[in-house]
Amino acid sequence: MDSRVSELFGGCCRPGGGPAVGGTLKARGAGGSSSCGGPKGKKKNGRNRGSKANNPPYLPPEAEDGNIEYKLKLVNPSQYRFEHLVTQMKWRLQEGRGEAVYQIGVEDNGLLVGLAEEEMRASLKTLHRMAEKVGADITVLREREVDYDSDMPRKITEVLVRKVPDNQQFLDLRVAVLGNVDSGKSTLLGVLTQGELDNGRGRARLNLFRHLHEIQSGRTSSISFEILGFNSKGEVVNYSDSRTAEEICESSSKMITFIDLAGHHKYLHTTIFGLTSYCPDCALLLVSANTGIVPFFIVVSKVDLCAKTTVERTVRQLERVLKQPGCHKVPMLVTSEDDAVTAAQQFAQSPNVTPIFTLSSVSGESLDLLKVFLNILPPLTNSKEQEELMQQLTEFQVDEIYTVPEVGTVVGGTLSSGICREGDQLVVGPTDDGCFLELRVCSIQRNRSACRVLRAGQAATLALGDFDRALLRKGMVMVSPEMNPTICSVFEAEIVLLFHATTFRRGFQVTVHVGNVRQTAVVEKIHAKDKLRTGEKAVVRFRFLKHPEYLKVGAKLLFREGVTKGIGHVTDVQAIAAGEAQANMGF
Repeated sequence: MDSRVSELFGGCCRPGGGPAVGGTLKARGAGGSSSCGGPKGKKKNGRNRGSKANNPPYLPPEAEDGNIEYKLKLVNPSQYRFEHLVTQMKWRLQEGRGEAVYQIGVEDNGLLVGLAEEEMRASLKTLHRMAEKVGADITVLREREVDYDSDMPRKITEVLVRKVPDNQQFLDLRVAVLGNVDSGKSTLLGVLTQGELDNGRGRARLNLFRHLHEIQSGRTSSISFEILGFNSKGEVVNYSDSRTAEEICESSSKMITFIDLAGHHKYLHTTIFGLTSYCPDCALLLVSANTGIVPFFIVVSKVDLCAKTTVERTVRQLERVLKQPGCHKVPMLVTSEDDAVTAAQQFAQSPNVTPIFTLSSVSGESLDLLKVFLNILPPLTNSKEQEELMQQLTEFQVDEIYTVPEVGTVVGGTLSSGICREGDQLVVGPTDDGCFLELRVCSIQRNRSACRVLRAGQAATLALGDFDRALLRKGMVMVSPEMNPTICSVFEAEIVLLFHATTFRRGFQVTVHVGNVRQTAVVEKIHAKDKLRTGEKAVVRFRFLKHPEYLKVGAKLLFREGVTKGIGHVTDVQAIAAGEAQANMGF
């Protein structure tokens, strides 16, 4: 594991020089220590304890916010103190959207004191009672011995507390799966979600393919979704012990939704659409060990096909790329369960940390380490951000459109803001002439199981009854009528030209991706410049060629055309009324 990780998170190391125990907490001013004897209060600095000359091991001080709690000990608390501890646990679970991590044997200022075996056993018993009180389960993630300032063995224990949220909606993380063609993306997902190892010829991926030509060629050409659940005890829930997706959802406290994206360059537009429209929390980048080279973590697959030295060479190549100035990542090679827990916590705290796994979908080597990582991986948005989004008006991005027998028209996508309930009256658009049409949400499904309420940030399918499918297209939005949505055919964006073979000029046409919007646009003007070259920045005015779109200032933008690629964000939109739409499109 890279030494820069220790520097990044305060340099606290376990015996043997490994990473700090849970050393991913956000720092605040050093406070007092916490025990079961009373409220948290100031205590003298642990650096003055004892006579040993070695430096005491520290974690970053405990943060007031977040889902990580330090406890020195929890031995025989009074009833009043116990109720206070339960209330505190509810707060941490709310901050973690149903998950919390307790560090037992740690003072509030981060000093790793440790507990004797009897005290630790009593503290875990109290923690179990607290969890039962709030309807949660606890799982011991790891234990560490602390030899500072003591001749007797003392331990630190890290515990995961998990419950089903009060609204009965499981914690859901979306992971986009990326990688070159034939790197084993669909095979890995088949192994994770079906619970059976691959036979070396791609049997595990067959249940994931949606089209006959995908089965015949073994290559994904469309976007598919697969789910992996974890119950409140951290145990895997997949199709090996559940017949349907609904059973998996009912048995799980946490769901990982994998977005399986195409790897062949021929389907690049489909992959970009999946990344921009489905709003993944993070990305899994799959690299085949026998071929080499958003927050993301890396999985090196097919290690059973090559020698250990080949795998090590591939990992070294990845580490060199990640450390380059343009990337500036901190690679973490995960080789044990302890590494997997540390990687999950640090990954959520710092966008620079990039865990690397080496595994095989055939032999199952190191597959459990990836499952541990996914089980521990916390939500990357906090409860306050979620609440703020839910207070806004409803906005649902239309990414997929289906016709289901006896159900009617169904749309799939992500709720960007607000709350959507069965029976809600919304408007959808813009149409080619810039209008928004009224419709009613008949029913909602998440991960193929019925759901009455959809909250901001969640992906789902909405049944629209007999609404005419021909009036819908990908890139539309369904919003509250009160929003009075605006549309545009002309917008400006501040861009960086990542690559262009010659010069980027007025009149050049590119495919623009903004969220779930994907349409060809022409460059109308480059402000303060006549042309752009690779690496240059500018504010550019674009005009959509086909129909108006719903855009918001600040939205991230990606454009491409052949080898030409660029990124940026929307800085201004020229709003138009419905009657002006066709005139502005040049019709």
